[in-house]
Amino acid sequence: MQSLKATFTLPDYIVQELSDFSKELGEKKSHMVAEALSQYFDTLDLKLAQKRSSEIHEGKVKTISLESIKEELGL
Repeated sequence: MQSLKATFTLPDYIVQELSDFSKELGEKKSHMVAEALSQYFDTLDLKLAQKRSSEIHEGKVKTISLESIKEELGL
């Protein structure tokens, strides 16, 4: 996996906690931030899926059946 450098501004207390955990666990801060963001993105994926599901259930979003797609594509 390719890594890219990025610059972020974070509150002091988060930087301090990150530093403390990094030292205690012997892990790189960049690895810990990547893991934390990955887990947070999973949470956001779930929230987004729930939002979309609600919008479909409430009729705010129209769905298209697989049969309609196949017919349109001539499959």
